[in-house]
Amino acid sequence: MRYAIYFTPGRNDPLTRIAASWLGRDPFSGGQPGAPAVTGLSPAEIAYHTASARRYGFHATLKAPFRLADNATEAELDQAIASYAASAEPILLSKLVPARIDGFLALVPGSPAPDLDAFAGDVVTTFDRFRAPLSEAEIKRRNPDALSPEEFRNLMRWGYPYVFESFRFHMTLTGRVPDADLPRVRAAIDEVFAAALEEPARIDGLALFVEPEPGAPFEVKSWYGLGQHTARKTA
Repeated sequence: MRYAIYFTPGRNDPLTRIAASWLGRDPFSGGQPGAPAVTGLSPAEIAYHTASARRYGFHATLKAPFRLADNATEAELDQAIASYAASAEPILLSKLVPARIDGFLALVPGSPAPDLDAFAGDVVTTFDRFRAPLSEAEIKRRNPDALSPEEFRNLMRWGYPYVFESFRFHMTLTGRVPDADLPRVRAAIDEVFAAALEEPARIDGLALFVEPEPGAPFEVKSWYGLGQHTARKTA
């Protein structure tokens, strides 16, 4: 079993509902909503391009998936997230916009967000005590030879290469999209997400995601609103 600390909007947020339809899976309920009707891209094509993102659910990585340390429990981790979220404040972004990152499409901040970057870094350090050290197999899966020296140091110290200066907030919507398919996939994303992306975005919660067994879809175990002392748990 692995755990991850992600940002995702709340269960009933319009962006959550739209993203669940686009990805074909709702990590809050485990449901598999039907694909949206879009111009120029069939449901089968949407399913193909979202296959790798579907297992993780709609999210932005703050603390990447980790095995629990021997001296920690799930209940302790969950309570620590609840306490941390209650003491934090929501972060307002100008908006989220679609962008291509390393070949895949994701939603990213439309302008620099130093408060969000600082928040993400604080989550990395605060919850590292719950993380078991990486195994040799886990290090190998990260393809360390392809990492920069800084990314490799991050991997060995924090269990994930893309933290602090290497962090880029993103909410993945596809796997790697070939150049030939990019215009149609990007147009479909613009069509599906346009209404939800018109307003400023709020980073307003922390979610504990769980991978019950290797290769299983990630599920939302609990979700806590930032600055809210009343927790909303989902399982």
